[in-house]
Amino acid sequence: MIALALSVLSSTWIFVVFKLYDVYKIQTLVAIIVNYITACLVGLTLYKGTLNVGEILGSSWIWGPVFMGMLFITVFNLMAKTSQVAGVSVASVATKMSLVIPVLLGVFLYKERLSFIEVTGIILALTAVYLVSAKGKGIHVDRKHLILPVLVFLGSGIIDASIKYFEEVHLSDQEIPIFSSMIFGFAALSGLIFIGIKSDKAQMKLNLKNILGGVALGIPNYFSIYFLIRALRSDLLSSAAVFTINNVAIVMLSTLVGILLFKEKLSAKNWTGVAIAVLSIILVALF
Repeated sequence: MIALALSVLSSTWIFVVFKLYDVYKIQTLVAIIVNYITACLVGLTLYKGTLNVGEILGSSWIWGPVFMGMLFITVFNLMAKTSQVAGVSVASVATKMSLVIPVLLGVFLYKERLSFIEVTGIILALTAVYLVSAKGKGIHVDRKHLILPVLVFLGSGIIDASIKYFEEVHLSDQEIPIFSSMIFGFAALSGLIFIGIKSDKAQMKLNLKNILGGVALGIPNYFSIYFLIRALRSDLLSSAAVFTINNVAIVMLSTLVGILLFKEKLSAKNWTGVAIAVLSIILVALF
């Protein structure tokens, strides 16, 4: 439970850092690449084994970080595009609703059993995500833009499901730091390739402000994955419970942080979502 709580806190800090990017006018794409490099270096620092490049590249799990690294930068750009054309709320709901994918994977692939109360908690969790994220009259997506949140939903869910798969099948405790590190390393490489191909390189500014912004994001980003894998290895909760609590707690805590630090206003619908989120966590965690 401690590992899960630390994963939630790390992910919530990511939300705070992203908010501060607007305040300090940090160039997001540059900071994102620095963030991935930082997260990779943190993992390499924490790894207690011998760093043997040939051994790492020959490991049974190496294709996972390669795949997830490319998926990380792809989903990030899809989330950015979704936020622009459909709104931040739509992107947030699509990302957090994706917990359905690893939950179903746990049930059908790993034969995890969910009680009626747990299923009720998961349904309440999805409801809470919608209500907390809904702004104004609710969440609406034009039909022509529907593919974007669908791709964010699938991409985010596949990332979580992949983390569960490699934790279950391939990783030893000692390999968790280096595995997490390699995910971010390949994400950084994918990001650099993306900048080289698609972006206007003349506008990219590798200044101290952008570097510090990336470092501030990279440290919690690494630990959000590291502690999530640790939580999945615990026998206290099923993977369905871990992903449900993780996603809903992040939404709930990020919302509360937004109120306290950034003076954000919540509607009655949003507060109802927070209350339902608390109830869903209690049901999933205790039963």
